[in-house]
Amino acid sequence: MQLLTFGQIRQRKFKSYFAGNKNCMKNKIVAGVGIFLSLYISVFFGAGCAQIGAPTGGIRDSLSPVLVRATPGLKALNFRGNRITLTFDEYIELQEIQNNLLISPLPKSNPNINSSLKTISIKLRDSLLPNTTYSIQFGNAIKDINEGNIYPNFTYVFSTGNTIDSLSLSGKVMLAETGLPDSTINVLLYRNTSDSAVQKLKPDYMARLKGDGSFLFENLPPASFKIYALKDGDGSKNYNSKSELFGFYDSAVQPSDSSSQLLLNAYAEEPPKDNKTIRVLKPVLEKKLKFTNNLQGNQDLLTSLTLSFNNPIQTFDSNALVLRDTNYAAIPGGIPSIDSSRKTLSYNPGWSPGKEYRLIVDSTSLKDSAGNKLPTTDTLGFSAKKVTEYGRVIFRFKNYDQSKNPVLQLLSGQAVKYVFPLTDATWENSRIAPAEYEIRVLLDSNNDGIWTPGSFSDKRQPEKAITLPQKLSVKADWDNERDLTLEF
Repeated sequence: MQLLTFGQIRQRKFKSYFAGNKNCMKNKIVAGVGIFLSLYISVFFGAGCAQIGAPTGGIRDSLSPVLVRATPGLKALNFRGNRITLTFDEYIELQEIQNNLLISPLPKSNPNINSSLKTISIKLRDSLLPNTTYSIQFGNAIKDINEGNIYPNFTYVFSTGNTIDSLSLSGKVMLAETGLPDSTINVLLYRNTSDSAVQKLKPDYMARLKGDGSFLFENLPPASFKIYALKDGDGSKNYNSKSELFGFYDSAVQPSDSSSQLLLNAYAEEPPKDNKTIRVLKPVLEKKLKFTNNLQGNQDLLTSLTLSFNNPIQTFDSNALVLRDTNYAAIPGGIPSIDSSRKTLSYNPGWSPGKEYRLIVDSTSLKDSAGNKLPTTDTLGFSAKKVTEYGRVIFRFKNYDQSKNPVLQLLSGQAVKYVFPLTDATWENSRIAPAEYEIRVLLDSNNDGIWTPGSFSDKRQPEKAITLPQKLSVKADWDNERDLTLEF
């Protein structure tokens, strides 16, 4: 980094001011001429007293603070002290220093850092390793006091040896389940290449992700490292919970002077644990047996009709609870199934579009565990939706690869609404409910239809998903055709 002299700083800000404010200067010249004419008329023609003020306005200072002196200097060699002073061209302050500060190699204790007027003072608390390049990254912590202009990504580098290490390592971290970035994840580098290091030790180097999931290590030595991604839930800086987002690279990596990119896929092997104490209480039965259904208008062709009861059902007569047509003839496949809680009966006979159905819920056909029956017999009359109430969708996939077992997922909000195995480069469906959808393709390596996380102990990478940038807006009785590209 090149330090500027005070003259260069004044010249830079002077040029920036006038280059970005030519119209303003023209207006001020015109205003000055107007003031002169007003004075002339007032003096020579006897005009009344005029109250004249200086022109106001001007462009806001939008320039970042400038480092004018560093002691020791930037990229100092054979560093032996424990104090560093940084002086800027204007009054500065530090904001959220603990969230922005990143020191490499990672120290046991962070240094004491203070700002006063135009100066930042750094006192190192740890002894330094020999022949090692250090960097102190301030992120967006440094800003000027008057306008709040940030000095972005300022890094102070020095070495305890004769050279500054100049190798780098870059790449991206993506969430395996969604194919999207998460900038709260950190990337860790370990010189110790044993698998237990990331579980027991703090890393040697750490980098934060940018918004697009990318990371960059600079000033690295020529050494072999193990690299990991971690969303550190407890601040320990090591992987000690299977519910933490974590990613690993299959082999050791070598920093270089090239721009090759690494890709790590982060996953949580187990869902987050709920630490709340759960008290298992004996269920209290209500005195009357009641039920509700999930009908909202016409029956969806793609879902089940359900009857939900307030008490567990002890016995029921399935032959008395069959779906029927308008002539009350039993419909093939219209016999209900009951779930494990014995509170829900489900019907899914394969609905015929536009067809009318009848369901007689006989009061004598069910009993709960207390022997209660329904107070009355109810008859549900409803129709299945028509095909015209759905949208038709056709996708044509470029780079389609059947060997990766691709599975199409359509998401409404955060929920996966539809799942379809892709058996061809062209996929079509005429029964997609009207809504806004995200399009995701899961690479289902074990072919079980669901996303499978990785396992560090088994050295198994997670299954990956691709969330496509295109959105799908489905309207009733409309056609949607898309050409989509899969980038693996």
